Amino acid sequence: MMLRASLLSRTMILFFVLVLLNVRVASSAGPSDAETLLKFKDSLKNTDGLTNWKSSSMPCKGATANWVGIRCDGKGRVWGLQLEEMGLNGDINVDILKDLPDLRTISFMKNNFDGPMPDLRKLIALKTVYLSDNKFSGAIPPDWFAGMSSLKKVHLANNQFTGEIPRSLTGLDKLVELSLEKNKFKGKIPDFRQPAGFTTFNVSNNKLEGEIPEGLRKLDASSFAGNEDLCGGTLKACPSKKPATWSIVVVVIIVIVALAAIAIVAFFILRRRNKESESSIEAPPPSTATVQNRSVRNEPEQQASAPGSPENSNGREVSGKHNKADQSLKLSFVRDDRERFDMQDLLRASAEVLGSGCFGSSYKAALLSGPVMVVKRYKQMNNVGKEEFQEHMRRIGRLAHPNLLPLVAYYYKKEEKLLIADHVQKGSLAVHLHGHQTVGQPSLDWQTRLKIVKGVAQGLRYLYHELPSLVAPHGHLKSSNVLLNESYEPLLTDYGLIPVVNQEHAHTLMVAYKSPEYMQSKRITKKTDVWSFGVLILEILTGKLPTNFLQHGKGSEEDLASWVNSVPQDEWFSQVFDRDMGAGKNSEGEMLKLLNIGLGCCEGEVEKRWDLKEVVERIEEVKERDNIQGDEDFLSSCASEGDMTKIVG
Repeated sequence: MMLRASLLSRTMILFFVLVLLNVRVASSAGPSDAETLLKFKDSLKNTDGLTNWKSSSMPCKGATANWVGIRCDGKGRVWGLQLEEMGLNGDINVDILKDLPDLRTISFMKNNFDGPMPDLRKLIALKTVYLSDNKFSGAIPPDWFAGMSSLKKVHLANNQFTGEIPRSLTGLDKLVELSLEKNKFKGKIPDFRQPAGFTTFNVSNNKLEGEIPEGLRKLDASSFAGNEDLCGGTLKACPSKKPATWSIVVVVIIVIVALAAIAIVAFFILRRRNKESESSIEAPPPSTATVQNRSVRNEPEQQASAPGSPENSNGREVSGKHNKADQSLKLSFVRDDRERFDMQDLLRASAEVLGSGCFGSSYKAALLSGPVMVVKRYKQMNNVGKEEFQEHMRRIGRLAHPNLLPLVAYYYKKEEKLLIADHVQKGSLAVHLHGHQTVGQPSLDWQTRLKIVKGVAQGLRYLYHELPSLVAPHGHLKSSNVLLNESYEPLLTDYGLIPVVNQEHAHTLMVAYKSPEYMQSKRITKKTDVWSFGVLILEILTGKLPTNFLQHGKGSEEDLASWVNSVPQDEWFSQVFDRDMGAGKNSEGEMLKLLNIGLGCCEGEVEKRWDLKEVVERIEEVKERDNIQGDEDFLSSCASEGDMTKIVG
């Protein structure tokens, strides 16, 4: 009995110890997300928009938010605050928010917050910060973003910030969006060299000065507009720097020494000539025969001088006219590795009309010197200024990628523009998809079509990296603007032209495959190219022309994506896929993956449509053949469940 009592007493003591430990652990844990948010609400002013923030409920239920402005993860934790357009003001108390361990994004846009920018370094795990359209003011300390290595997006536009742009922003390797426009930032732009480049960069309408850093010089001029003292890149050229006083002194000394040396040399030359002339006076005169022979020898040279040449009495005036005419027919080359030719060479070349589109006509010109070029004549660029056009063409000419057809030269005239590129022998993808029987070309097989899709994806990714400021870096993607080289690698053409096309025609002509947002509101977004790419993928896999392109967006027939979705999934192989591909059973799973990627690009709602980065990554995962060992059970399970879209997931 005594042993049992002893054991019982020890058990009770252990129980109370565990209870005390548990209480201690619980008391040492941080506040709940609800407690933290309610405390944060109390620190704000004018919180009428947060009436459903109550202690009687939880902010999150799984991934669903119960409180307004809250974003939840799948575990019921708060990962985002989106408190926009609520009239909030007061101080953003970062010390309170740091008790939200899963907080990754904050947005207080379009409120009435003022004063200095809060110190967000205490929220070191943040990925996105949106504070635009408030009344924040004052200078942001240079180190205000130091250590925030996860930051991808920072939007501080339309406030009253002063001082220099914080240099700690340049150390954020993941930063892809920076919006600082409509503030009062001054000084020079820091040297941003983000590895992935910017998808959004805007410092317009500030008081910045100096030369645009090298890493930002390819961005569109609109990213820097409204800063009168900025120069370089796509803006006006920077003025020559005034040399320092000491350098002027050095130059003056060098010039004086050089002039003295020249004077000495000239003195000795004149002295030598005087001696020679004195000796020639003493020599006997030449014979008559010698004079006649000399005149005969000179006569052909005189006859070779045609009227109007510099030797003619009116030579200067006529020569000036010729030079002016030559300049008006001069081609501007944007590549240094190409043989030069001029407009006269093009006019003398044997020409062949390749086609005529909504922009103008395309010609194949075989130059007498050997190369075969394609000249595209554009009608709808008449309102573009010469300097703007030339600068954009130079920007296009600097692009270099295996899946882009490089621009070789251009011709500017107010009433017409010519763009000149190499001729590609195999022609366009459109011909190989829809006219191969007419021109005697074999049909493209599955492996070749997949190769083309992957090449187009790589070309688009490069354009989005190099032309981040353009709303649609390609803007005119269609099968006739995809050329095929000898190894069937795709070459994109007609890219990056939206900025130089007349604005009244750009939206109508450039977007070949009309997306839903364009059809409804004539709106072009970053995902417009993604829609066009999706239609192109479907066109490649089905071998069918996209109806809305043929109808120019005015027809009542459904587009290609809608047609594919209308076909039952178990009939896709018999009804949707082009039988000319000749793919075997061991490729069907990969073909379905690619088809579903095309449909993902053609999502009607822009917000749900995949971005280009995701599209390219998924396309890279598509193989020529199925992974038979791992995919057979998976495909059969998808078929049994009637859900072919699982193949993409």
